[in-house]
Amino acid sequence: MDAAIVFLPLIGAIIAGLFGRFIGDRASMLVTCILLTVSGILSWIVFFDVALGGNPRSVRLFTWMDVTGFSFAWALLVDQLTAVMLIVVTTVSSVVHWYSIGYMSHDDSKPRFFAYLSLFTFFMLMLVTADNLVQMFFGWEGVGLASYLLIGFWYKKPSANAAAIKAFVVNRVGDFGFALGIFGVFVIFGSVEFSEIFPAVAGKANAQIVFLNGEYHAMTVLCLLLFMGAMGKSAQLGLHTWLPDAMEGPTPVSALIHAATMVTAGVFMVCRLSPLFEYSETALAVVTIVGASTAFFAATVGLTQTDIKRVIAYSTCSQLGYMFFAAGVSAYGAAMFHLFTHAFFKALLFLGSGCVIHAMSDEQDMRKMGGIYKMVPITYIFMWIGSLSLAGVGIPGVFGLSGFYSKDIIIESAFAAQTSVGTYAFWLGIAAALMTAFYSWRLILMTFHGKPRCDEKTLAHVHEAPPIMWVPLVVLAIGSIVAGAITYSVFVGDGMAAFWGDSLFVLKTHTALVDAHHVPLWVKLLPLVMGAVGIALAYWMYMASPGMPAALAKRFQPLYAFSFNKWYFDELYDRIFVKPAFRLGFGLWKSGDGAVIDGVGPDGIASVTRQLARRASWLQSGYVYHYAFAMLIGVVILVTWYMLRSGG
Repeated sequence: MDAAIVFLPLIGAIIAGLFGRFIGDRASMLVTCILLTVSGILSWIVFFDVALGGNPRSVRLFTWMDVTGFSFAWALLVDQLTAVMLIVVTTVSSVVHWYSIGYMSHDDSKPRFFAYLSLFTFFMLMLVTADNLVQMFFGWEGVGLASYLLIGFWYKKPSANAAAIKAFVVNRVGDFGFALGIFGVFVIFGSVEFSEIFPAVAGKANAQIVFLNGEYHAMTVLCLLLFMGAMGKSAQLGLHTWLPDAMEGPTPVSALIHAATMVTAGVFMVCRLSPLFEYSETALAVVTIVGASTAFFAATVGLTQTDIKRVIAYSTCSQLGYMFFAAGVSAYGAAMFHLFTHAFFKALLFLGSGCVIHAMSDEQDMRKMGGIYKMVPITYIFMWIGSLSLAGVGIPGVFGLSGFYSKDIIIESAFAAQTSVGTYAFWLGIAAALMTAFYSWRLILMTFHGKPRCDEKTLAHVHEAPPIMWVPLVVLAIGSIVAGAITYSVFVGDGMAAFWGDSLFVLKTHTALVDAHHVPLWVKLLPLVMGAVGIALAYWMYMASPGMPAALAKRFQPLYAFSFNKWYFDELYDRIFVKPAFRLGFGLWKSGDGAVIDGVGPDGIASVTRQLARRASWLQSGYVYHYAFAMLIGVVILVTWYMLRSGG
């Protein structure tokens, strides 16, 4: 069963990718969807058996590598942490697959698209079931490859090609650090298998790494390198620039990559490697600071974006920041809890936005929408549910949507950590909660309310999505409503110790998650108040006083431009890295390759050969007396040489 969960998507990808032309579009779509759905059902069975039944296991498939001093198997580690990721990945991927039948109905390359989707899911499942770092890296690079194919699926669009290349290149920066971290782990522990590394961590807690005549704390160096990989995959501040551009891919791709799978790989990796991170306070502090800064940064950018998918993309970036600073204060259960709930409401928002784009004849600019809620009532309800969950709406002690439970416990854990970095994360998390509620309702109001701002032709064609697109969203909507309340106790409540077992490791001195349940009342109420203020502010600005946003943007033009242009990170990187690289490459091409290598090498030899041939051709005049004269000169030279030699 465990192997079937992982390999059924691969079988679907092979059938659709290699035989799609023979079996046709419909068969390709059905095969991949059915196999993925079966994988999802099996994942839920495994979840109840492993996570709730307490039966973790490792399934050895075969020996992958066995050389002197370095051997490991290809095995599937199915513990509580893996079981959670299995249901997240396969459930969201199943919904995305069925949804894509309707969304991609007019595309000419359906088998290729569904093959890419299933291949991506296979690599993600390989990542989360890995029982060693090399196998994890295999899945890690696999999802990078598949995301490149999916983001650039419409390869005839230059912007899609550029976005795919950007995602691939930026992730390589983080993956370089991840690879170095794996090398370092092998140097320190002599193994890449988790079963051998984790028990040995305590004994290596004070180990040192010598580099360039300096000694450094081994756990800190290793964790920072590994976290570098997580920053790339999970689009954290500094390596986040690929995420919004990835919106160039089809909307189902956005939901699959940005909701529950690839971007959460970094969070999963940090939680999986909690035994390493727990022994480095410096690394945990860095994770906390980067996560909190990302949550705040992305929220500020989301305030001013006008593309409906980009708003949700920056929301994803911000929510990932929450997950990381939860892990940074050792509240790994809270990080995984938010990962779990976020998958439902964020996938719902992305796929709901796809229904909006479908209704608006492929229009994505919210400034050209408005006044359509009566025309698309089902989509409207789904977007409401997703936005309410994202904003964290609920009543403490009574009931709330999924995001309410998971986001609040993260903020409370940061406060309960009682550290300087924890306090930093707490206040930035509060600020991000305010902005999250604001831009969520800004999206709802600009898209569905007010006067229609599209042209009459587009307005006349606004229609609800077909059932094949909205029926799968019911699963996500139910998860967005009840997943948080149902699973709160086992993820972060009284039952978390029994639920997580040995899959998460926390030192006894790191009690932030336990203490989070005893924070003052104002700490519990503050995120809810911020959410209410954000929603009220959005209503006031976009419904009661619709002219206010433009007036504020004009009055605070520098701040508006700073947010709208994403803090100018792209321009900064273009100036620091891209343009100098182009100038260096151009100089090496002209001065190095052209002038030196080609000039002295192939081109130089060819030029000398041509010159010699040209001069030799002067002797070939075609006149007999010229040749006779040359022969006479040759005879004279030969006789002279002979006489001089004989005389000597």
